[in-house]
Amino acid sequence: MADSCRKSYLTCSRISSLSFSDVRTWCLRRLPILQWAPRYNLRQDFIPDCVSGMALTVYQVTQGLAFAVMSSVHPVFGLYGSFFPPLIYAIFGMGQHVSTGTFAITSLISAAAVERLVPFNNGNVTNGSLEDPYASPFEMRRIEVAAAVTFLGGVIQMSMSLLQMGCATFLFSEPVVSAMTTGAATHVVTSQVKFLLGVKMPYISGPLGMFYIYIYVFQNLYMIPIAVVLLSLMSLTVLILTKELNEKYRKVIGFVIPIDMALIVATSLACYFANMKEEYGVDVVGHIPKGIPLPQPPLMDDLQDVVVEGFSIAFVGYAVSIYLAYGSAKKFKYSISENQELLAHGLSNVLPSFFFCIPNAGAPARTFLLYSYGAKTQVACLISCLLVLLVIYFVAPLLYWLPMCVLASVIVVGLKGMLIQFRDLKKYWNVDKYDWVIWVCTYIMTICFAANVGLLFGVLFNIAVEVFRITRAKSLHLVHLQEDYNTVNEEDYVGFKIVSVGGPLYFLNAKKFHNDILKMQHRLCTRRESHQHNGNVLLIPLSNAPNGTMPHIEESKMTIILDCEGISFYDFTGVSVLAQTCCDLTSQGTDVIFTGCSEALKKSLQYCGMKELQFFNSVKSALESIKRCRGSDLEEPNSTDA
Repeated sequence: MADSCRKSYLTCSRISSLSFSDVRTWCLRRLPILQWAPRYNLRQDFIPDCVSGMALTVYQVTQGLAFAVMSSVHPVFGLYGSFFPPLIYAIFGMGQHVSTGTFAITSLISAAAVERLVPFNNGNVTNGSLEDPYASPFEMRRIEVAAAVTFLGGVIQMSMSLLQMGCATFLFSEPVVSAMTTGAATHVVTSQVKFLLGVKMPYISGPLGMFYIYIYVFQNLYMIPIAVVLLSLMSLTVLILTKELNEKYRKVIGFVIPIDMALIVATSLACYFANMKEEYGVDVVGHIPKGIPLPQPPLMDDLQDVVVEGFSIAFVGYAVSIYLAYGSAKKFKYSISENQELLAHGLSNVLPSFFFCIPNAGAPARTFLLYSYGAKTQVACLISCLLVLLVIYFVAPLLYWLPMCVLASVIVVGLKGMLIQFRDLKKYWNVDKYDWVIWVCTYIMTICFAANVGLLFGVLFNIAVEVFRITRAKSLHLVHLQEDYNTVNEEDYVGFKIVSVGGPLYFLNAKKFHNDILKMQHRLCTRRESHQHNGNVLLIPLSNAPNGTMPHIEESKMTIILDCEGISFYDFTGVSVLAQTCCDLTSQGTDVIFTGCSEALKKSLQYCGMKELQFFNSVKSALESIKRCRGSDLEEPNSTDA
């Protein structure tokens, strides 16, 4: 009882001692918008942000509709996912040029849970219900599952932030993230094939599911409507050519052609006046209700059924988002906090889940769009949110006649940024073959299984490769006096060899260290015997002596000066092997002198039984002591600056 009272008193004391500056610092750290908003330059930044926001709205609306269908829910819920998450991230996020919202990879993960828990009874594929979702128990049940996935993924991200696990991003190496996103983009393209071709097909998932989709398509080619294929080809051609012209001649024409919006309007009008839905079998988006529904908490009973998808959303979404934030911070010269980004993305999932939103994350295509339009701050995303809200209340019902194949074309072309990451293979091959192998293996695992499996495999495989490389890495370096100490005449130190340890010494590389130094000692002894046989100079050794003093010189031994300054850290196994190595060298007629050892390493060696070792602060002090010891029997070197 006394301890409880004492803790309560201390807590109250800390709260009462908080000053205004403490509260202000906490708010600035947790609400980054309070840092950049007061410094916002309305005259210089508003126009670029406004133009970027309007261009971003087109992508937010079109991709929101398509990614909702990809999540196996009604398209209108994608519009909600294009409004709430960017609004929340603009307040809590630190990536000033990162666009969040619906995302292809997270939509695919969400679809796995929706199709597993709420499948179609007739086994046929859906292109999204054309009826009012709020009047359909089936559609509402589906979005409830998707919202549960969104909620759980956000809770996991917020928990990671509270546990300060943002530093774990070092596990997401660039080859792993690049391969995973490229593989996921391949999955997304595959998921759009049924819309591009107008094929009705069952939902296919699981291992090798992507390949079964193509098999099903080839087996049912006779079911493909020619009108849908022609409309898809026309849309893809127009989008690709216009976007290439935009990139090539943007500086010449001074603006970017909004081809996505133009194509959507043109094809919607054509579909309406030509009655393509009835005459040619072209699937359209269908009825989209206007307005935002009242908030409703996700069903807690569904959480236990979507644990796998929740963790997948948390890790995959964060892996992509944090790398976008890193790229934005590097490009525009500002810093970010990994834990704050976790909190921002967690809130961007938790709060929108109450408004029937599908899982979201940072989107590479929309982020690169902000780069190309010259966006300055998150004001561009806030403007986009305002325009998306206008679309939800006034424009959404007019999207009824938008062809699904045109939406799919917009999605496929928008994945260009992730698909061209295949070019990274050349970079990894020229720089590091191991990274090339990691990329290829991670990509194969992703396309054979899923993005979450690919990411997990990539992280574990990357760790295994690095452990293998550590155990095989060269940690010893034979120092040449005339090269590394160019003022020293090597002939004055015949019989002394300097071996530098260039890395940590612990259980992973201790055995290789032991073997390498014994092999090096064997080569040096063989070379010495060969020189002696040819009448070369004698090797002058050292035997054990007190710390910092040189012993009597004999002519039958060799001495190794072991420079330990490069040992950044060590463990018990490493110290034990180091002590054993010293004993083995001594038993083979080679003396050992230690230089550059920390006080902790000296005590550890002595604790392991090495009581009579020679320690010098540096190689230079050891060489000077050798020179003094040899006295008048040796010729003075040309320079004493060793």
